[in-house]
Amino acid sequence: MRFDVLTLFPEMFESPLSHSILRRAQESEAIKVVLSNIRDFATDTYSKVDDKPYGGGPGMVMKCQPVFDCYHNVVKQDATKGRVLMMSPQGRRFDQKFARELSKEKRLILIAGRYEGFDERIRIGLEAEQVSIGDYVLTGGELAAMVIIDSVTRLLDGVLGDAESNKDESFSEALLEYPQYTRPDEYCGMRVPDVLLSGDHGKIAEWRRQQSLERTKKWRPDLLENLEKQD
Repeated sequence: MRFDVLTLFPEMFESPLSHSILRRAQESEAIKVVLSNIRDFATDTYSKVDDKPYGGGPGMVMKCQPVFDCYHNVVKQDATKGRVLMMSPQGRRFDQKFARELSKEKRLILIAGRYEGFDERIRIGLEAEQVSIGDYVLTGGELAAMVIIDSVTRLLDGVLGDAESNKDESFSEALLEYPQYTRPDEYCGMRVPDVLLSGDHGKIAEWRRQQSLERTKKWRPDLLENLEKQD
């Protein structure tokens, strides 16, 4: 999969993309991440990409021209049509279901904004889908774009060493993941549940399912409500 990121701060992506799963995914060519600096497409002497909002109000708004020109430059770099996502607190909530949906795409074009947001004509003209990673405000869309890249990459074939890993993680079934343990069997008086040491895979699976349900009911009952609505 190809990820194109339009941003004013491409350097913010250097560290996340240089470690762990994302680094290995790039080395294996499971993903390709291309960063484009919107400011490179500003046309004035000061490389200005924002301006005061019409109608007044605080802050600045990202201008159309630099974003449109950056986008058109990005699009022509690859023949594959990209799904355009604009990072915005007004957008569709990003969750595991949405991540799976995006993992079926061949190319994602992520637009990360700054300041008080985008000129509305950017969303309209680029036919961009607005995406939010949560009900809070960030300084810019870069962190949201990183979250999407990481989450989607994990779902691509061959990225994780164990093909079953994605199935057991939190939210894979709209449930939180069951508790995990490793050696030693006892630490500071706390013991690993006997069922996990039993070798009975049927009982272990049953215990894990029950633990997932109990944790979800206690900590995220909203997930169970959503699951019931889907049923």
